[in-house]
Amino acid sequence: MTVAEETQKPVDFVNPDYYINRDLSWLQFNDRVLHEAFDPRTPLLERLKFLAIFSSNLDEFFMVRVSGVVEQSQATVTELGPDRLTPEQQLTKIRDHLLPIVQRQHRFFQEELLPLMAQEGIHLLTYDQLTTEQKAFLQDYFEARVHPILTPLGVDPAHPFPLMSNLSLSLAVAVRDPETKAEYFARLKIPNNLPRFISFPEHLRMAHDQPVVWAGVALEDVIANHLDILFPGMVILNYHQFRITRDADFPVREDEADDLMLAIQQEVSKRRLEGSVIRLELHESVPADIREALVRELKITEDLVYPLEGRLNLKDLFFFLSVPRPDLKDKPWTPVIPSRLRALHDAERSGSAEDAPQAADIFAIIREKDLLVHHPYEAFDASVETLITLAARDPQVQAIKMTLYRTSGDSPIVKALMEAAEQKKQVAVLVELKARFDEESNIEWAKQLGQSGIHVVYGVLGLKTHTKTLLIVRDEGDRLRRYAHIGTGNYNSKTAKLYTDLGIMTCRDDIGADLTDLFNFLTGFSRQKSFRTLLIAPVTMRDRMMAMIRREIDHARQGRVGRIIAKMNSLVDPDIIQLLYEASQVGVEIDLIIRGICCLRPGLPGVSDRIRVISIIGRFLEHSRIFYFSNDGQEEIYIGSADWMPRNLDRRVEAIAPVADPDLKEELKDLLDIFLSDNRQAWEMQPDGSYVQRRPGEDEPEQSAHEVLMRRTLG
Repeated sequence: MTVAEETQKPVDFVNPDYYINRDLSWLQFNDRVLHEAFDPRTPLLERLKFLAIFSSNLDEFFMVRVSGVVEQSQATVTELGPDRLTPEQQLTKIRDHLLPIVQRQHRFFQEELLPLMAQEGIHLLTYDQLTTEQKAFLQDYFEARVHPILTPLGVDPAHPFPLMSNLSLSLAVAVRDPETKAEYFARLKIPNNLPRFISFPEHLRMAHDQPVVWAGVALEDVIANHLDILFPGMVILNYHQFRITRDADFPVREDEADDLMLAIQQEVSKRRLEGSVIRLELHESVPADIREALVRELKITEDLVYPLEGRLNLKDLFFFLSVPRPDLKDKPWTPVIPSRLRALHDAERSGSAEDAPQAADIFAIIREKDLLVHHPYEAFDASVETLITLAARDPQVQAIKMTLYRTSGDSPIVKALMEAAEQKKQVAVLVELKARFDEESNIEWAKQLGQSGIHVVYGVLGLKTHTKTLLIVRDEGDRLRRYAHIGTGNYNSKTAKLYTDLGIMTCRDDIGADLTDLFNFLTGFSRQKSFRTLLIAPVTMRDRMMAMIRREIDHARQGRVGRIIAKMNSLVDPDIIQLLYEASQVGVEIDLIIRGICCLRPGLPGVSDRIRVISIIGRFLEHSRIFYFSNDGQEEIYIGSADWMPRNLDRRVEAIAPVADPDLKEELKDLLDIFLSDNRQAWEMQPDGSYVQRRPGEDEPEQSAHEVLMRRTLG
C-alpha cells in the first residue's frame, strides 16, 4: 500500500460544500474582467473597453442564465445542482453579488474615468458645459437627424403601456398639461440606429474654450434637452433613463419542426419583443411612482430592479476605442505569418506561386510535418484561410468538408467555399443554426452557401455542433490523401485577432479517417460508436477523458508520478470534478488554467490539496483548450473545442485531437509553462471561490503571458 493510500480518508464527493454554483462562479469571472478597467496599469481607453465588455457580458448573462433561473423558480423546480442551491437562493445570491458591483462600475466611470479622459483631451460633455455654438450645432442635428424618427408613447386609458424591445434604452418622461393640470407618463426610446455619442466637428471640438482631441455629447442628452419640441405645450416635469433586458434563451423543438431554419427564424423574431423581462436598470433618481409603474407594467419583482447612477448601457463605451490616441491603447499587434508558411506567402506576393519551390506548397508543408498555429500571435488569414483558399483553387482537391459555428460578416472562408463549388468540387458545410445570438447571420450564410451549390446541413437532431473541423480530400495520383485542420476556435477572421486559439494542420491517416466518419455522422445517418484517434462528443469524449484521469490515479497509487494540466474556458461537470478530487487525494498534481467558470474548489484539505486553479484575463480572450496527461512519461497532449462541461461532453458535437509530433508536444508544454508562470494577468482561485491576482515578488520581473508570447512569436 502506498503512502497516498495510507493517508487517504473517505470523502463524500457529493458534499455540496465541495462545489461552487456555476452562475456565481461566472460572476467572479466577470469581476476579473471589470478589474482590468479598475487597474491603473491598463491603458485608459482599454479601461473603457473592459467596462464595455463587463456590461456586454452581463447582458448575455441575464438574457440566458438569469432568465433560466427565474423560469426554474416560477416552475418550482426541485432538482438541484451539485451545490444544492435552490433557484430562489441563486437569484438572491446573484443580486447580492451584482448590485454593489454594477453600482461601483457606474460610479467608477463617472467619478474616475471621465476626469482621466478629460485630462487626456477626451471630453464627454453635459449640456451645461456647452458653448452657444455647440448647442446650435446639436439643435440642427436633432431637428435634421433625430426628431423625425422619435416616437413618444404616452400612457393613459387611450394609450396602453408600450411594448419595449430587448436591451432598449429609454427615457421615462413625466409631463403636465398646463390647462387641466393632469400629469402623464410617456416612454421615449433612444434610437439604437443612431450613434450613441455625437462627435462635434473639428471647428467645435472645444472644452473649456480650449481645443481638444475629442468632444461630444450622448444622444440621450440631446434628446432630453429638446423634449419641449416632442411635447409642445406641455410642462416637462422630469425625465429619467431606464433599460430593460428580456429572456432571450428560446427553446426550439427540433423533433417537431418540419423546417429547422424556419423554426429558428420564428423564435429569433420573438426574442426582441416577446421574452419576459428579467432586468430593469434605471437611474437611481427615478421617482417612486414611476418606478412602481414600471415594475407593475413590466410584470417583474423588485429583486430584478437595478438602480444605478450616471449613464446606463455602458456597453457603448466601445466607441471610445475609435478616438485617435494610440498612446492610450495597447500597443498594436500584427499577427505573424507562421515561419513554415513564409516561403509560401512570399511566392504568393511575388506572383510566382506556380514556379515556387516545393517548400512553398502548403500541402507539401503539411505532408512534411504537422503544423501547429497559435492565434492571434500567428495570423489566421495566413494559415487557416490560406489553406482553405488554396484548396478551393487547387485542381487536385476533390472535396472540402467543414463545420461553421460562427464566422465573420465578410468571411473569406465562405467566399473560398463558394469558389470551390463553382469549380465543381464536392463541398459540404455544416452551419450550426443554433449558435446563440448568431442565428440570423448563420441562416443567411446557410442560404448563400446553398444557393452556390454547396451541400448545407444543420447538424444532428438534438445536438449543437460546436466542433471546429475541416477536411480536404486531394487526389495525389497514387492515392486520395486527406488533409485536416482541427481547432479550438471558430473559423472567424475577426475573433481570431482577439481570441487566443490553437489549430493543428495534419494529413495523418487516422485523423483523416476519423474526420470522414465524423462528417458522415453529421451529414447522413450514422450510429458511429468508436473513433480511431479523435475524442468525439457525445460518443467517446467523456469516457476517454475520464479514463485518462483514472490512468493518472492508477499511476499515483502505484507510486509513480501522476500529473494533469488542463486549460479550458469552463469546468462544470460534476463527474470530472469528483475524479479530479480523487486524483488529488492519491497524489496526482493538477494545474487547471480556467478562464471562466470553475465549480471545483481547489486547496480543500484532504480533498483538493494538490489542485491549483488560475484564470488569465488580459488583452486577448483566452479561448484555447489544451489537455496534458503525463502518463508515467508517455505524455499525451490534446487540443480541441470542448470544455469540461455537461453540455460539451453530452449535448454537443465536439472534437479533440491528440498532438503526436514530439516538437509540437514540447511547444504546447512550453505554452502551458508560460501560462502557469504568469504574474501579471493570472488570478489564483481560493478554496472559497474568490480569486487573488498574482503580483511579482520583490526583484521579480513582471511576466504577462500575452506579452511573453508576442515577444516569442517575433523571435
